[in-house]
Amino acid sequence: MSEELRTVVGERRRLVALAYRMLGTMAEAEDAVQETYTRWYRLSEEERDAVANVPGWLTRVASNVCLDVLKSARLRREQYVGPWLPEPLPAAARGLAGATGSADPADRITLDESVSTALLVVLDAMTPAERVAFVLHDVFEVPFPDVAEVVGRSPAAVRQLATSARRRVQAAREGAAPTAEHAAVVRAFLAACEGGELGALMEVLAPTVELRSDGGGVVRAARNPIVGASKVARFLLGVIEKQATWRLGLTETGDGLAVAFLDGERVAGVVNVRVEDARVRDVWIVLNPEKLTRWA
Repeated sequence: MSEELRTVVGERRRLVALAYRMLGTMAEAEDAVQETYTRWYRLSEEERDAVANVPGWLTRVASNVCLDVLKSARLRREQYVGPWLPEPLPAAARGLAGATGSADPADRITLDESVSTALLVVLDAMTPAERVAFVLHDVFEVPFPDVAEVVGRSPAAVRQLATSARRRVQAAREGAAPTAEHAAVVRAFLAACEGGELGALMEVLAPTVELRSDGGGVVRAARNPIVGASKVARFLLGVIEKQATWRLGLTETGDGLAVAFLDGERVAGVVNVRVEDARVRDVWIVLNPEKLTRWA
């Protein structure tokens, strides 16, 4: 294997990591990386020899591909059945990182957090340019001039995009529970679900809790968000009662401790929550089997 080919192939894991954070699903991320490699091998030998920084070229092209996908996301989401949620990754896949870390951790997010449902939901509400700028600069430490080439803005404008995105991320993180508190609340949430007592489950939920479930039109799920402790508790207990073969278990995701719906050995669903003030503030349930392939 040539040195050039070794470099190109060696970048795949990092590119998938980058694309996943931009697009929110592994299938789309892998498609974006495949398109990136297709464009590389379409270059002539002379054109490839002229690329001084192969990883930088691949990063720029993959980011451009992701930006194009994000720009068309609105139409795709309108065609999606029910709420769209990012694909949750099990602990074993959280190493899909590729970022290098930072000397200033106060300004950056941890690698685990950068694949959390909580963060990806925030990223999904950003403009495509904001999301790309944030992921490239704040997670993967790409310099602003290089990010500017991707999004077609000046470095100063890209800096503003990243700053705006960072503010939104930091606002969403305010009030988020420490890891130990999050885990304790998730365990209480699981126990209340297993106990089947409406009142006990409502005690774990914030009064204004919101639940979103993503079945993708493949399996049954709530077509609209459910808001309020009573409605959310009744919905959860109803799902558990109807699925007689399911059992509940604890698992780890980028959000920390989470709950899995298990049908035998198969993971039928992943439930991530956001904990605030010692109660569950958001519930995100992914039931779409196309987003659970990493849990096999």
